[in-house]
Amino acid sequence: MDSSSVKQSVMKQVTAEANLANARVLIEKLQESCFEKCIAKPGSSLSSSEQTCMTMCMEKYMATWNQVNSAYINRIRQAQGNQ
Repeated sequence: MDSSSVKQSVMKQVTAEANLANARVLIEKLQESCFEKCIAKPGSSLSSSEQTCMTMCMEKYMATWNQVNSAYINRIRQAQGNQ
């Protein structure tokens, strides 16, 4: 392997690991935020209103995460283009 292909391989691995770490953070924050917001009295099952609240909360949280992530990626691309 030449140094260019080794570099690309390492970059792909780092990107994959960063994506996995970001997904873990998203899931942890989503669980914390939505659970605290939607589940007033934890029990053995969720009521239909708690299920609805959790679904809506998770959808909003993920949409916001995607929007912030897209803006961040665009900013990185612009910075790389200016160099």
